[in-house]
Formats: sequence, C-alpha cells, structure tokens
Amino acid sequence: MTDTVVAGAAPSDGVKQPRSVRVVLLALMIAMMLAMLDNMIIGTAMPTIVGELGGLEHLSWVVTAYTLATAASTPVWGKVGDMYGRKGSFITSIVIFLIGSALSGMAQDMGQLIAFRAVQGLGAGGLMVGVMAIIGDLIPPRERGRYQGMMAAVMALAMIGGPLVGGTITDNWGWRWAFYINLPLGVIALAAIGVVLHLPRKRSQAGIDYLGVALLTVGITAIVLVTTWGGTEYAWTSTRIMELTALGVASLVGFVLWQTRAAEPVVPLHIFRSRNFTLMSVIGFIVGFVMFGATLFLPLYQQSVQGASATNSGLLLLPMLGAMLVTSMVAGRVTTNTGRYKIFPVVGSVLLVVGLYLLSTMDTGTSRLTSGVFMAVVGLGMGCLMQITMLVAQNSVELKDMGVASSTTTLFRTLGSSFGVAVMGALFNHRVQDVMAERAGALGSKVTEQSAQLDAASLAKLPEAAREAYQHAVSSGTHGAFLLGAVVAVLSLAAAVFVREVPLKGAGPQREDAPVAAPETV
Repeated sequence: MTDTVVAGAAPSDGVKQPRSVRVVLLALMIAMMLAMLDNMIIGTAMPTIVGELGGLEHLSWVVTAYTLATAASTPVWGKVGDMYGRKGSFITSIVIFLIGSALSGMAQDMGQLIAFRAVQGLGAGGLMVGVMAIIGDLIPPRERGRYQGMMAAVMALAMIGGPLVGGTITDNWGWRWAFYINLPLGVIALAAIGVVLHLPRKRSQAGIDYLGVALLTVGITAIVLVTTWGGTEYAWTSTRIMELTALGVASLVGFVLWQTRAAEPVVPLHIFRSRNFTLMSVIGFIVGFVMFGATLFLPLYQQSVQGASATNSGLLLLPMLGAMLVTSMVAGRVTTNTGRYKIFPVVGSVLLVVGLYLLSTMDTGTSRLTSGVFMAVVGLGMGCLMQITMLVAQNSVELKDMGVASSTTTLFRTLGSSFGVAVMGALFNHRVQDVMAERAGALGSKVTEQSAQLDAASLAKLPEAAREAYQHAVSSGTHGAFLLGAVVAVLSLAAAVFVREVPLKGAGPQREDAPVAAPETV
C-alpha cells in the first residue's frame, strides 16, 4: 500500500521519518526553490531578453509585475488555504505558476512578458505560503526547527546558484528556457503532492471577503509602487508618489476597519493580539529590509571597488550564505531538542547590528578576506532569525489560522524587502552622486546622471580619475546604506527582547480547533 502523509502524523523526535514524509518535504522544497530561484535566474537573462524583445523603457516592470502580484496575492492564498483546504490551494498555486512560466517563455514582446510575469507572480504568492503552512500542519512546532536547515539551504542555493544557472541557460539554450526550466520541476512537485500528501478536507460556509481582498490589493500595490518608483522614476516629493502614498494609506486603513466587520476576514486581526506574533511580524519586516539590501549592494561593492566579476561577486557572498545555513541548522536542532528559542532572535539581532556596522566601515582598501568575515557575521545573525520568526509566529496562533499566520509573516518580510531596497537604494544613489560631483566635478555628475550604478563595461570605459572617484563614491554609498541597516536592525533587537518564550508543542495529533500554544496577548 502507498504511504500517505496526514496532518499531525509527524514522528516524535529521534524517530526516522516515514518515506512519504520525506517525499512530501522534497516536493515542498522544490516548490520553494521555484518561487525563490525565478527572479535570480531572470536577472541574468534580462539583457538578452531586452535585446530580442526590445522595450528597454519597460524593463523594470518585468520584475515589478511579478513582485506586485506575489505580494498582493500572498495573504489571499493563506486565507483560501485555511477556508477550503491547504492541499487544493497549494496545487492550484503551482499550476498557475507553471502556466505563467510557460506563457512567459512564449512571450513575443515586452508587454506580453510583463503580463505573463504577473500571472507567474500570482502563483508564486501561494508557493511560499503553502510550503510554510503545510509544514505547519504536518510537523509539530517542537520538531519544526529541524527543518530550518533545509529551508535555509534552499534559500542559499537559490541566491548563489540563480545567477550561475541563469547565465548558463541563457548562453546555451536561450532565455526562454529560463522560464521553461520551471515546468519539469513543477510537475515533479505536483505529482509528489498529489499522490502522497493527504490533509483534512475543509469547506467553509462563508464566502471570500472580496472587499477585503480588493482593499488589501490596492493598498499593497500602491505601497510597493511607491518604494519601487520613489527616487528613480519619480522624485519622492512628486505628485505621483504623493497620490500613490495617499491611496495606499487610505486603502490599508479601510482594510483594517473592514476586517473588524467582515464575516471571514482575509487577515483576522485577532492574531495580532498575540504579542509574539506581532513581534515576529516586526522582526520579519526588518530581516527582509536588511537581507535584500545586503544582497543588492554587496555584489555592487565587490564588482566596483574590489574588482570582482559578476559571477565571482555571487560566489563571494558564500561567507554570508554559508554562515546563515550553518546557524539556521544549529538553531533548528537546539530548538527541537530543548523547545527553547528566545535566545536566537536576541543573539541574531545583536549579530545583525554588529555585522551591518562592520560592513559600513568598508572602504576602497578593504580586502576580500575582511569583507568576507564581516559578511559571515551578518549571515550568522540572519541564520538565527530567518526561520525562527516563522516558527514562533505559527506557534502563536490556533491551527485554524495557520495559513493566514504564514501568509501575513511572509507578507511583512516581502514588504520589508521592498522598503529596504527602496530606502537603502535612495540613500546609496544620493551619496554616490554627491561624491562623484565632489571628486570628479562636471564629469562625475555626467557619469551618474542616469544611474548611480554602473555595469562593468561602463566602468571600464571611464578615465582613470573618474573610475577612482566612482570607487570612492560606491564605498561611501555602501557605508551609508549599511549604517542605515544597522540602525534599523536595532529595532529588531528591541522587539526580540520582548518575545515571550511560550513552550512549543511536541509531536502527536492536534485537534483542528485546539490552540497550538497557550494564549498570550500583547
């Protein structure tokens, strides 16, 4: 008879997992890889895509459309899974993602590619949420820590391997295979989930909160556009940015007010009565803010100041990603064995503050070894925080709210990354342009008038004096960006101090309506 996996049937600590559990976990990791790897691969392929399809002026929308659709759909997928069953919603999100991937690979112009990337993003919104929520259903909180290493490994592999895989696929098979490569992996995940995973069927009598979905979608879309366009497409004080800010704030305020009245709210506000859940949402936002800012500016510093190639700059992130992987595995094992976890948000936040401050001290003379040590400190901090935030958030709500807890935590991290890239990017660009004007005069201003970020080819064409000025400017820009990150990370430490260590439940079946942990409020 074929093994199946049912909720609450996880083995106790020290007992070998059934083969079916391992198969499902492998399928979940593949789905997680699809969601994380996609943007990394596409980034490398974008120059070739623009060369064939044209539409350079719309290039940013290839990423923005995907990001917007992912962020807006994330909380909806979590709620649908809670209402109608996790397995069905997860399979649906995979199918939508694969349809978007296939259509993106067949796009004939930039407009089609942007539209199909939005479809892909709609599916991606359900992939991460589905993975976290299904693990939450299958694995008791006390044992969930041991799987942190698997998720951290997938994340590190996507960040390091994405650009390498994207370049290899584009050079040998063509850019369309950057999308088609998702299809065989997705089919494997679908087959494993469909055959082996069996979760309790659900059917809610209440309908979907369409007004709540609409308000949340408009609010998230407006805020993400503000952080994406502010300081680049439009000035921060421009009418367009002000209008979007007002629309976003008004929509989100309306959403919060409506959630207090809706029969089946998209994001039940009662989950924020849990002190730990609220604090984990704050910490998740800050981790997203810092992490994506670091992965954006570190390769730029390595290429512009330390002379690394584009490929090597990805490999030079290994100290940070390797430290993150090791620490995440250790934190997961300790949490599983002891049931205690508060130490990790506190220590992780301290390491994050120290590591980001150290990165802010880098200049044109900093060696790769020194910067690698600094990156490792940041990686140690992120390893303590990345998966613990999700574990504690899930442990703070009832089982029936597992989906919305997972999606809300994921949404905060996504919004944090959007804000981090925007705010740190604006600070970086402003500083680079100022230093270039100071050191290279009119030539410096002309060099960076379009963008403060130059590719390797543009940098090589600069006169030596301008090139040296640019290296000092990038060093100054990264100093400001990472110093801001260190200040923001202090908020994570403040939040971690107030985390209340509620015991994690051990193995064994749980009633659908039973609380995962003892009630605790803000």
